[in-house]
Amino acid sequence: MNRYEEAKKIYAAFGVDAERALEKVKNIPVSMHCWQGDDVGGFEGAGELTGGIQTTGNYPGKARNFEELTADMDFAFRFIPGKKRINLHASYAVTDKKADRDALLPEHFDRWIEYAKVRNLGIDMNPTFFSHPLSANGTLSAADENVRAFWVRHGKAVRKISAYIGEKLGTPCLCNVWIPDGLKDVPADRLAPRARLKKSLDEIYADKYDKKYIVDSVESKVFGIGMESYTVGSFEFYMNYAAKNGICCLLDNGHFHPTETVSDKISSMLLFNDKLALHVTRPVRWDSDHVVLFDDELKEIAKEIIFAGAEEKVLIGLDYFDASINRVAAWIVGMRNMQKALLFALLMPQEKMKTLQNAGEFTELMAVSERVKEMPFGDVWEEYLRRENVGGDWLAEVKKYEKEVLLGRN
Repeated sequence: MNRYEEAKKIYAAFGVDAERALEKVKNIPVSMHCWQGDDVGGFEGAGELTGGIQTTGNYPGKARNFEELTADMDFAFRFIPGKKRINLHASYAVTDKKADRDALLPEHFDRWIEYAKVRNLGIDMNPTFFSHPLSANGTLSAADENVRAFWVRHGKAVRKISAYIGEKLGTPCLCNVWIPDGLKDVPADRLAPRARLKKSLDEIYADKYDKKYIVDSVESKVFGIGMESYTVGSFEFYMNYAAKNGICCLLDNGHFHPTETVSDKISSMLLFNDKLALHVTRPVRWDSDHVVLFDDELKEIAKEIIFAGAEEKVLIGLDYFDASINRVAAWIVGMRNMQKALLFALLMPQEKMKTLQNAGEFTELMAVSERVKEMPFGDVWEEYLRRENVGGDWLAEVKKYEKEVLLGRN
């Protein structure tokens, strides 16, 4: 008997159907962020990152254009199981003639749509409110009306693009708004910038699109580099705005105080929202966007999704960028770990654990929770990889790709 068959028996004795878990996990989409492949550079040739975004490291082989970025993504996909999407920023538009961000058109993403169609991928989108000459003193909350109007036009343009993508691909495109607006020191007026942000969002969302094609979301942040004292788009602001206007909140688990956990927020948000979106990252002391590991918080995030039966309500995307390691390997590690966490949650005895909690049997609940950690999860994971045809020594293949392709870019 092979190791998976033995593991399946052990899980069955524990009250868990491993086959059902394998069938479910392969159909939970995870959206892979394009910006890991080029350190959030985009195709505009801007050069410098602004808006509190930083990448550290100078590992060789960074993608420099659409062809190189998609080649790297294709290579990563060879080793990533399950259903996948791709997550784009507006700064990754593919144009023959440069268009400023308020002039972006749906056809500027036709090559991405063609790429996704061939590979059966969905696409998610983000307006890019950073790394631009007009983002230095605020975007959607800017006091300068000309600047604010420019960014409103950008938001409108990207929502139009998102609806176009959703219609072309036949799957809704998540269009997520995050802005870097804030202040380094204590503000004199917290209200006015938030009032301007509200006005901007009202103008952006005044354009109506079929919800079959677009899911609108807003993303908060507690603080960032250059906005340590005040963030315009706080969690409270966006949670209330989303609730009042029927749009989706996106939670990035690096965008909260270090003692807060997104896993604890998921159930509360699901009670009051049809959908919830996630940007999964790994903060180290702050929103540092480290590669996602198979750690306790990732497991807890996945457990909350699975135990709530919210696989179709929670839209999962990744968001990290590390220029100190092989960028393709970073994609593979993070994407696999997200799916690993989902499978781990699916292999937990959900109903038994809930029953024990409801009965006040906390000693047994603790014992069962610890027993889960000893189960032969690795054997089921290996079976999943085998069925998805993504097994083998992926690291050796990445090193070969680095030698043959990536190092030639310098």
